[in-house]
Amino acid sequence: MAEVLVTFTETVRGVDGKTYTAVACGGEMPDGMWQGWLEFTAAGEEPIRSGRETTQPNRQDTIYWATGLTPVFLEGCLARTLKQPIRRIAPAAAARPHFDGPAAAIVSDGPSTESVLDPFSVYRKGEALLRRQLAALASWHLVNIIRRHALSDVDTDTLNAAEASRLIDIIVDGVRPRVRA
Repeated sequence: MAEVLVTFTETVRGVDGKTYTAVACGGEMPDGMWQGWLEFTAAGEEPIRSGRETTQPNRQDTIYWATGLTPVFLEGCLARTLKQPIRRIAPAAAARPHFDGPAAAIVSDGPSTESVLDPFSVYRKGEALLRRQLAALASWHLVNIIRRHALSDVDTDTLNAAEASRLIDIIVDGVRPRVRA
């Protein structure tokens, strides 16, 4: 059964101009693994949910994932979620997730790659901050950032096989000269 893992005290502003409250939710999958997603609610609006944001081996690891989410991650997730078709639901009781699982994955027909954060914007606040925020992301998010911002000519299969620390170096090395220029 799905449950609320973390309720975030800071609100998140959406690209639609509305202010949302966010909760990280999780639930066990049929194979025993756990999945995590985010739910967002604006005042007077029906809640919306992200697709699956993580897959973890157990509940404790899913809670650990949820407690490490940054405001930048929440903003990016909300932006992605607002691009999805909204599935209307009836209001649910407090302290329970509004959904029993994450939204279905949306398959794109085009080559567009989503990026959960703008590395150029974060780098302008400091390289150390960018490295910390990148370290909190899954490797597939790092690959998407590299692809979206054309930070490397390395093929996607090679990037997907690379360690997260190497992907972070590629991003920082690609951003640094462009910001300084």
